[in-house]
Amino acid sequence: MDSIIGVIKKVNDLINGIVWGWPVIILILATGLLLSVRTKFLQLTRFRESLNTTIVPTIKGMRSKDGSKSQSKSKNKKEKQSGSVSQFEAFATAISGTVGTGNIVGVISAILTGGPGAVLWMWISAFFGMVTNYSENVLGLYFRKKNGKGELSGGAFYYIAYGLKWRWLAYAAAVFCLLASVGMSGVQTNKISGTVSGALDRSVGFSDIGAVKFIIGLIIASVAGIIIIGGIKRIGKVASLLVPFMSLLFIVMSIIAICMHISNVPSAFGLIFSKAFTFEAAGGGVLGYTFATVIRKGMARGVFSNEAGLGSSVIAHSASETKEPVKQGLWGVFEVFFDTFIICTLTSLTFLTTFDLSALSGAEEDTAMAISMFESNFGGFGVAVYSVILPLFAFTTILAWSYYGEKACEFVFGKLSDKGRAAAVNVFKVIYIVGIVFSTLITSDLIWEIDDTFNGLMAVPNLICLVALSGLVARITKNYFDRKKGKQVEPMLSAYPDLNEEFKAELARGKQ
Repeated sequence: MDSIIGVIKKVNDLINGIVWGWPVIILILATGLLLSVRTKFLQLTRFRESLNTTIVPTIKGMRSKDGSKSQSKSKNKKEKQSGSVSQFEAFATAISGTVGTGNIVGVISAILTGGPGAVLWMWISAFFGMVTNYSENVLGLYFRKKNGKGELSGGAFYYIAYGLKWRWLAYAAAVFCLLASVGMSGVQTNKISGTVSGALDRSVGFSDIGAVKFIIGLIIASVAGIIIIGGIKRIGKVASLLVPFMSLLFIVMSIIAICMHISNVPSAFGLIFSKAFTFEAAGGGVLGYTFATVIRKGMARGVFSNEAGLGSSVIAHSASETKEPVKQGLWGVFEVFFDTFIICTLTSLTFLTTFDLSALSGAEEDTAMAISMFESNFGGFGVAVYSVILPLFAFTTILAWSYYGEKACEFVFGKLSDKGRAAAVNVFKVIYIVGIVFSTLITSDLIWEIDDTFNGLMAVPNLICLVALSGLVARITKNYFDRKKGKQVEPMLSAYPDLNEEFKAELARGKQ
């Protein structure tokens, strides 16, 4: 087993060095900059509107119980008719795919392996990622199609195939998505098993941690399988219930921990900014990293966390019942902001204010340090809370990525009959669930590195297409806001005339 893992690591290191080399990093930043310019820096100029049309009315709706019940009935009816999910359920599924172990363990891993300066590069990637994710959602909804069941399906492979019209690149993107979905599932399960087994070992002690992790993997696979079989509707409902709870719990605990070390906050920010452009040679302790390492770790973990540029979360957004691409696109702006500027920042500040990095040896394991962060601040209670938060984060990510992989599989085998395509999707689901169990046996560092590679491979074709279709994103955006101002222009709701007319008619009837 060790020799096989050694070979896998060498091959992965070679590919990872290419896909996360300077060309791809520059491509990520350049794509975000281009889209920012073409949309007139929408992540800034329309940020308030993104809040007022997405999360604000959702929260108000939750506070109105009667309204929620009536809206729920109305939405359920529409979902049966269109095979879609509500805007919030689409968002919850997408955010559950992004808010995962990458926001806690991944951020700590970035700081341990790239220094605190990596946090600034996460922020930079997220600033441009807000408009990148917005653009993915706009194109995803504009080029989505209805499958044989009447469900709306979309994703990067759809706008590459029907927008850019490079079908070979679309198939490559779909295959990379399949690999990334399995890899992402492995990362999340690995961290769940490591966290839960670690917490149990601290309290009662075990002689065979490997067996405990394997049993945990079996439990995760069984529960996930029940939900995954239900498709996007069941995934969306579970995500919409868990995401608000787990996010609020983490935010409250982090703020309390930061307040406990409030005097260390200035020095934490000082480290983030002073070490972001460091030219120190590696080997000088935790704070000694090359400039390239800081950027690569920050960008890789940033993209891993918020997924802007991957073309993954757009798959969930494309199942939304909304007919307006821009309207769902604005959810993407908030999604990246919430994921990185709130959750990842809280993790970073909690970690940097709790520990003295100069006292660390550099050999610390990310999962163990994440548990220690909560234990240092809250004792046994902190370990218990963390053992709830991280598994929930990770579990909802597993659910979301199962749907991403399912849609990628559906696209790859799109030319088969309905039965053949369904069989292929079922085979993928079996592989995905079995992979959940066996990913508990892989070492922590390797599984992060493998999925970093898959993410990089998935990002390249998507970014190429975003650059090529940036003009279209700008036109769709202008079309939406012109109509909001009262201008009489033809709505740009779908790339296909028949769907565009259908969506126009539903808008006229007051449906989203």
